Parts: sequence; C-alpha cells; structure tokens
Amino acid sequence: MRREGTQRSCHCQHSSSERERELSAMGSVPEEVALGFGGLVGDLREVYESGRTRGLEWRRSQLRGLVRLLEDKEENIFDALREDLGKHRAESFRDEVGVLKKSVVDKLRNLKNWAAPEKAHTPLVAFPATALLVPEPLGVVLIFSCWNLPIGLALEPLSGALAAGNAVVVKPSELAPSTSAFLAANIPRYLDAKAVKVVEGGPEVGEKLMEHRWDKVLFTGGSRVGRLIMTKAAKHLTPVALELGSKCPCIVDWLDSSRDSQVAVNRIIGAKWSTCSGQACIAIDYMLVEEKFAPTLIELLKSTLKRFFTKPEYMARILNEKHFNRLSNLLADRRVAASVVHGGHCNPKALSIEPTLLLNPPLDSDIMTEEIFGPLLPIITKIEDSIMFLKSKPKPLAIYAFTRNEKLKRRIIEETSSGSVTFNDAIVQYGLDTIPFGGIGHSGFGQYHGKYSFEMFSHKKAVLKRSFLIEFLFRYPPWDESKVGMLRHVYRFDYVSLFLALIGLRR
Repeated sequence: MRREGTQRSCHCQHSSSERERELSAMGSVPEEVALGFGGLVGDLREVYESGRTRGLEWRRSQLRGLVRLLEDKEENIFDALREDLGKHRAESFRDEVGVLKKSVVDKLRNLKNWAAPEKAHTPLVAFPATALLVPEPLGVVLIFSCWNLPIGLALEPLSGALAAGNAVVVKPSELAPSTSAFLAANIPRYLDAKAVKVVEGGPEVGEKLMEHRWDKVLFTGGSRVGRLIMTKAAKHLTPVALELGSKCPCIVDWLDSSRDSQVAVNRIIGAKWSTCSGQACIAIDYMLVEEKFAPTLIELLKSTLKRFFTKPEYMARILNEKHFNRLSNLLADRRVAASVVHGGHCNPKALSIEPTLLLNPPLDSDIMTEEIFGPLLPIITKIEDSIMFLKSKPKPLAIYAFTRNEKLKRRIIEETSSGSVTFNDAIVQYGLDTIPFGGIGHSGFGQYHGKYSFEMFSHKKAVLKRSFLIEFLFRYPPWDESKVGMLRHVYRFDYVSLFLALIGLRR
C-alpha cells in the first residue's frame, strides 16, 4: 500500500557537533540535521557490531516495547491518522493498530523457534557431519514507509527487523506529517534509542540517506521512486525490497445465491472504499464482471454503499490537493465521465470524492491504464476471456475473484502471476501472519508479514560441520577412471556400489 512521491527517507551525514550527537542519541533526527549528519550510520553500525542487538532478550524487549507503544498511545495514533487522512478510529484500529499488535505478539511467541538453527540433511557419504541453517541479522537496515497506512507500514517491517536483531532507521512519509511526528516522538521512548532511529524529512533527506551503505533497504511506495531507490542502492550493492503499487483486478463470476451476491458486495466495498478510501496498493482497482450479472451487481453496490456510509467520516479523505486533482482529472475525460453510473461528486474543500462506479470506461483511458489509488471503481464487462486479459497486463500485487467455479479458480492460480490470489474476499490476506505479503515484477519484490518479516531482515547462514574421521581420496588428483566411477556412485547416492568399489570388488 503506497503511493510514489510520498517518500524517500532521511539519513544523516558526517557532523561532529555536540547538538547532532545529542539528537541522534535521542533516537530522532529532524530534517535540517539529517541533511548534514553522516555520523548516524556509523553510530548504528558501532552499536550493531558491539553485539547489543543480537541477543534474544534484547529483541524481545523491543517487541514488548512496540506492544506497549500501541497500547499506551492508541488514542494518539487515532488522532494522528484522523489528522493526516481523516480515518475513522474503527478503520484505524482494524487496518493498523489491531492487526499490527496481533502481528507483534505473534513474533514474541514464535521468536525463539524462528531464531533457532534449522537442521539440514547431509548425505551418508559425508558421515559424520551436521548441516545447519543459522539465521543471523543483516546489520543496519533502512525502512521507508508510506503515507496511506503510515503506522502499519512503518512498524510491521520494524518489528521484523528488530526480531531479527538489526539496528534500524525508519523514515516515515512526510506526506503524513502527524503520524511522522508521532513516530519520531514515541519510538525513542519505547525502543532502544541507540539502535533504532527515526529520521523525518522529504525527498532530499531520502536521497541523502541512500548515499550511505545499508545492509538492506525496504521501500514502500510507487514505482518511480522505487527505481530511484534501486539506482542509489546499486552504488553499494545494497539489497533492496520494493513494495510497490499495481492495478489489482477483481473477477466477479455469476453468483446464483442472493446471499453470496450480498456477501461479495460487502467485501468488495470493504476492499475498495473502506480502506483509506481506495488509497491502498492492495485495494481493488477495477472489476471484470459477466455482462448479464453487471446490472444486479451495480444495484447491490449502490444500495450497500448507501447503507455503509451513512456519515462522511466513515470514509477517509483524499491525501492532499495534488492527489485530489489527479483523481478528479481521471473523471474529466469525457469518455470516462460518460461511463459513470453512480457517484462522481468531488468536493475539493473537503478533499473528498464520492464512491464512484463506472461501467465500461475506455480501456485506453488513464483510469484503465494507471493505478487509480482512490474511490473510483471501473466495472468492465466487455472482455471475452478475463484470464487472457489479466495475462496481457503487468503482474499485480493481488488478484481477487468471487466465484464458486473451481475450474476458474484453477485457471487463475495456474495461468496468472501475481503477488497473491484471494478467492471470495479481498484485502484480508494482508492481515494473515501465516502467508507472505509482497509483489512480483512491476508490483515489487520481497515478502514480509509474520515470520516473513523476520526472514526479510535475516540471512540464513549455511553451516557445515565435518569430522576428521573418514577421508575419501577419490576426491583428489591424481585422477583415473576408477575415481570418476566412485564419484558417479556418490552423486547417484549409490552407496552399495561405492562400498564395493572401495574394497576392490566390482558390481
């Protein structure tokens, strides 16, 4: 969930002034200092190299600190999200505070198992030997979060990075200033201020941050800034995970049951208008619907929208004037305006746009070629084969389908490619800790959430322990055909033939 242009975080270059050192020690670095403060990365690397962050007890203490922050400051979080995005407290709890606390508690419960060495198989020919995969922290990592879920997109990856034992810099989006200020003020109070820093600022700060070497960078935002992040990271060969946006399609098959149809509509509305007013990377972007079912679906959508959004405050507002103008311009196209079958009213003063349904806007119009990221929902019926249509488009972050048709489900799974597929619901996959969240292709790469957040910021180090007890000389020169034959037996796991060859017998 994200939008480009909202971020690039801030890092600090070298400065030895006492004020800069004191601010860095507090765990929060304002923009004017960050632009000239290069010591922050060095300080964090020194903390990491000291071993401070590696112990399981330190990691647990940080996760417990996150839980306390979410509990103690719940109302402050609601206030910040309302100021930045006009979110209702129920939406803020559902999509950010509640789901995040659940995830952090899950990490606390499972950390010991996740951090334990994992045994790997070794072949009999290596006996006696032990192979292990040992998770180790990456080092000093940088997290760029986004404005649309500004708490969750900062603290979920932060919880994974801390669980893995890293030192971390978090750069909140400057486009959610109240949330950014909240994180900068409170993270140092609840977490280890020497190992976790929050750096506020705009694009210039992000560029300065990316001049430094990191052990990993996670960027959540749009593809334009994502490309800049990758370009900057290449200088130091810094590994990058990108969580980008896309046009997430939703296939709606014919549903015979009126109850199924109503449940589907409830979930479609929840995944479009009830999540930051459609300003989410995994929100439904457009729907592919059977033509004969479209009138029924549209009427259900209209009546349910009216029932759900009885007050304006039940739906978040558009981020700012720039994004409002971008969305209203999509509707300014005459061909697109002619396709509006519900809604379309725009209030620039309140930065609100009425939930809008469009029936068959032109496929070459901006609304069908660009990620919408707002409360506009095109409904397309003039597609003969929805699977072929999806295959012709860039790989999305998610594909949704409401259907009882098992053949269609199999085709979607087998013939399309996307970050995730969800049947008969939408967006809820984001809240599951047992499956990864992430994109593919143009929608990004790298996966996190739950255990996958821990793994994103860990390296599984391969460890092999062998004994001096047994030595096979056929591994070494001088070469002859008998040694080649023994090597063939080894690679075929044909230990009987190997044994016979070793004792001079032929099989």
